[in-house]
Amino acid sequence: MKLTLRIWRQKDRDARGKMVAYDVDGLSADMSFLEVLDVLNEQLTTAGEEPVAFDHDCREGICGACGMVINGVAHGPQKLTTACQLHMRHFNDGDTIDVEPWRARAFPVVKDLVVDRRAFDKIIQAGGYISAPTGSAPDAHATPVPKVDADAAFEAAACIGCGACVAACPNGSAMLFTAAKVAHLGLLPQGQPERPGRAQSMLAAHDEAGFGGCTNTGECTAVCPKGIPLTVIGSLNHDVLGAAVRGR
Repeated sequence: MKLTLRIWRQKDRDARGKMVAYDVDGLSADMSFLEVLDVLNEQLTTAGEEPVAFDHDCREGICGACGMVINGVAHGPQKLTTACQLHMRHFNDGDTIDVEPWRARAFPVVKDLVVDRRAFDKIIQAGGYISAPTGSAPDAHATPVPKVDADAAFEAAACIGCGACVAACPNGSAMLFTAAKVAHLGLLPQGQPERPGRAQSMLAAHDEAGFGGCTNTGECTAVCPKGIPLTVIGSLNHDVLGAAVRGR
């Protein structure tokens, strides 16, 4: 396969960026998208040019590092797929592919396709934890959890914090991410002591980080590689309103 990659190049967050076209040949349909970028970077390095900076780690769709917009869609055209698990068989020989970083005020560009996602860390620090007594671990069956709650918590906990929801949202909102983190703890018995304060604190951290408000457009869940549903946002709203009513 031969492709033309139009990639966003930006030296640092203060520099002016632009799209630069590169031709890449000799590609296999079984390559992942990140492997194509590896081939391009080898080509650039050999030519004495600056390679393209992009985030990556596990390359197994688990870590959430490989955030990029491919042909206008966060993580590319395949649903429930991260960029590292997107394979070239979903493209055609001779295609031109546009590759850009996440676009959001709270995710400033560091270099090329790399953005600063530390705003997510601040949201987690605000309430993404539980308090647990010290000592020996309790038996696994000591605290029964209804299956419906366990399934919903597991679904929310599947969030890998990649930021695709933010990149896709017209408001630059991270509400799907925030709600998933609130929901998966709030649905379990271990998360109940902090539940009211958690929702309020994490929402406040979300707003303080510069993310936009949620208007339920649904673009976030459409591109989420783990299929986190919009229902988690309803759970977050429930907890925030409940805490306000109780005066906490």
